[in-house]
Formats: sequence, C-alpha cells, structure tokens
Amino acid sequence: MSKIQRAILSVTDKSGLVDFAHKLAAFGVELVSTGGTAKLLRESGIAVKDISELTGFPEMLDGRVKTLHPKVHGGILHRREDSGHRAAVAEHGIPAIDMVVVNLYAFEKTAAKPGVHFEELIENIDIGGPSMIRSAAKNFQDVAVVTSPADYGAIAEEMARSGNSLSRETKWRLAQKAFATTAAYDSAIASTLERVGGDFALHTAEGFPQILRLSFQKKMDLRYGENPHQKAAMYADASGAGVANAHQVQGKELSYNNIVDLQAAWDLAREFDEPVCAIIKHTNPCGTATGKTLAEAYVRALECDPVSAFGGVIGVNRTVDAAAANEMAKLFLEVIAAPAFDEGAKAAFASKKNLRLVEVPAGEQNWVLKNISGGMLVQDSDRHKLSEGDLKIVTKRPPTAEEKRALLFAWKVCKHVKSNAILYARDGQAVGVGAGQMSRVDSCKLGAMKAQLPLKGTVAASDAFFPFPDGVEEIAKTGATAIIQPGGSVRDQEVIEAADRLGLAMIFTGVRHFRH
Repeated sequence: MSKIQRAILSVTDKSGLVDFAHKLAAFGVELVSTGGTAKLLRESGIAVKDISELTGFPEMLDGRVKTLHPKVHGGILHRREDSGHRAAVAEHGIPAIDMVVVNLYAFEKTAAKPGVHFEELIENIDIGGPSMIRSAAKNFQDVAVVTSPADYGAIAEEMARSGNSLSRETKWRLAQKAFATTAAYDSAIASTLERVGGDFALHTAEGFPQILRLSFQKKMDLRYGENPHQKAAMYADASGAGVANAHQVQGKELSYNNIVDLQAAWDLAREFDEPVCAIIKHTNPCGTATGKTLAEAYVRALECDPVSAFGGVIGVNRTVDAAAANEMAKLFLEVIAAPAFDEGAKAAFASKKNLRLVEVPAGEQNWVLKNISGGMLVQDSDRHKLSEGDLKIVTKRPPTAEEKRALLFAWKVCKHVKSNAILYARDGQAVGVGAGQMSRVDSCKLGAMKAQLPLKGTVAASDAFFPFPDGVEEIAKTGATAIIQPGGSVRDQEVIEAADRLGLAMIFTGVRHFRH
C-alpha cells in the first residue's frame, strides 16, 4: 500500500472538512485546494496550497476553469506501476495526487427552489468536480476518492493505523461510491433539463419523461418493513425537503409504518392555512380539526375518535408550543410531525422518551410513485384546490354559509381518507370517518358508526360520486344536512332528486379524490 502524500480538496458541503483536513495535515499530507474551500482551511489555521500554484495557471472564467488541467488530471490518472506513465509525468513536472476529496455543487437543491432562474440552474452544474471524481475512481488502485463527509472519520482512522495508507479494498469501495455519486448527479441534471423550455424558462413538462431517472441516497436502515419478516430502508433525495429529509428531535428509531403514517399526517396538515391537527391511524385520519390555537385544534381532533387515536401519528402545520404539547402528552402517541417544536414543547415531551418528534422541512412532492412488478406507475401529486368556480349547487336548497364552510373543510379531509371515503364534519371538525370500504353505502354506515359526537347537523363529503341514491339516503338518516361530492354518475339526477326529497343541500365539485 502506497502512502498518501498529497490530497486535493474542493467541496461544496464543508461539514466535517476542517477536522478531516487537520488530521491529513498532521499525517504530513500536502493539501491543495480551491476557492472557498482553501479560504476556509486557511481561516482554520491549516496550511494549504492554491490549485494555481500546482498548475501554474490562474483560476479563470469566474471559477469555471480551475481544476481542468493536465497537472491535476495527470497527477490523478497516471498509473504508479507503469514506467511509461511515471516518465511522462516526470518529464512534464506533474506531481502525484494520491487523494481527491470532492463533493459537488448542490444542483438538486438549486433545482428544487421555487422559481429558480435558468442561469442559476446552469451555473450550478459542476464540471471540474465530476471530472476529478471520475479520474480518481478510474485510477482507484493508486488514488483514494472521497465524495462524502460521512467517510472522513473511517478514512482518518485507517490512515492512522496503517501509516498514511488505505487498503485496496477501501479504495475500491470509495470508487464504487464515487461512480454512483456522479451517475446520480448526471441523472438529476438530465431529468431537470428535460423540463427546460426553449425560452430557457423552467416549466412543468407536458407528459412524463421517456426515461425515468431516479436517484436517492440511503438515509437509514429500518428495523423492518411493514411486518417483522420484511427488510426495509429509507432513501432521500437531495432537495433537503419533505419527510425523507426531516430532522428527528426526540424519540426512538422511526419504523417503516411510522414513516408512512407520518407522510399521511403531514400531507393532510398542509391542506390548511389555519391551525390544524390531523391524527392518523394506518394512513387514515381518525380525527382532524382546525382551531384558533394548535392546542384547541388538537383537542377538537381527538374528540372525533379518541379510541382509535391511541398510538396514532399527529401532523400539524404550526410550531408546536407548550400549550399544545401539554395536551398531546396526555395520550400515548407514536409520532408528532410539525414544522418545529419550541423549547416549551420539548420540555413538555421530555419525559416521553420513546415519543418521536419530527421536524419536517417544507417542500412539494411533485410525483407519486407506485412500484408494480416489472415497472413503476407515476402520477402527479393530487394537489387540486377547489375554487369558487368549481362549486355547483345542484339541489333546490342551497347550503347555508355555515354548511358551506363545513363542506369545504370536509372536502379537504375526505381527500386524505382511503377510498371509498365518506367523512362527516361540522364547523372545522371531523365527526365520523368511513374509510376503505368496498361499498360506498357501507362507508356511509361506518362513518356514522364510528362517530363519537352527535351527527345531527353535520355535513358529509364523498371522495367520488354516488352511483345510486342509497348512499344519500343513508347519510340523511344520520341527521346530516348537506353533502359535497364530485358528481358524474349516470344516475346523478336520481341522486339529486333523493337529496331534494330529503331536504338536503348538495354541491358537485367535478373533481374526484380516489386514494388507493
């Protein structure tokens, strides 16, 4: 094993870099660096040589050209055991580079920014970094390529044990990781540029790409999948947003089912602008309510089905404060997902060591993927928001203002109930949830059966049309006074006539929200 005597460092993600560079310098490794990386190292008291000192050529074109030079790539790519290679680099005064520490411009984070300009996107395509990574990975027998800060500690420990050397096995593992890194990077660029129009303005592509490129980094291994006999892991994209990129503040390790329910809770909570609390059990809301405060929203949500809420997962759209936390802490819960938790909330939850508190960074989920044997189904996320123009009053009696507010609330929640879905609600509070039945009439009955609060005066939402009047008749038996549904059945007129006969108000939305 040859010793590592010279390393080039050029990174966007500078986490852990200073400590790693200190260790390399202590091993006697000469450090060569570029731009902001060199500046950080010097400010940290670490001796570093500028890349221009190595190449004899200045960085130019706003940093676009700095490592694309024979003295960089010749130093990386020459085979140490090849006498011809050694003679060539000696003739041209090219020193060997034994380690390349590089991570890339954050292209995916840039691409995920709302309204990002085309010029900014293009400038965040790294050229020199991938070139150095690929060169080092190709010549892995002689050069160690380090693309992740997560590897710094293990590399430093191995060098300390082996006198500044790394084994061939370690270099090969690092090379494999490096090629995976550049492949994922190029894939992200290609996928994003497919959405760039001829006028160089980003837009959503019509249709879906001919080649679907997916790139995710493993975030963690999970204890098991949906069941103990299944293995599982969670992967994250590079956007830094959403559930996969969330920060766990407290609690034991998340399970596969926790994460699935957490996503369902988070999706529902983000439907609302006002403070809201969604309580999820097996991906279905067993309670949802709005309130003037988060504490009030939670208490009202819990009233819907306190038995099912036991061991549930909560999603909210506000920072959890002490008042809300003190209420939530009274019930056994698995996970609470929120934008943040204040210090008072953390203190209130501190005694519940197993309760998982998860802060989720905002971000849109553009696609929904479903694995099928031999392939993948892809669809747009269901982010449809009702507008006033979508609403069509079809009954003789229009809904009152109070009924209309309740109907619009129920519609938002019903969208997140597994089909066939019926939801009873009043005044910003879910009252009964009928989820996942094969018959819509059975969903009407189940929602009424599950209700813990009086149903008289509630409204009902249905995720899809009523194929027969019997569903409307079942809802009327509960004392509900109004219904919101998509419409579109060949028997719509019969359904409307039943609502008129029963004195119900009914709104058609023209939009279906199946959730399978």
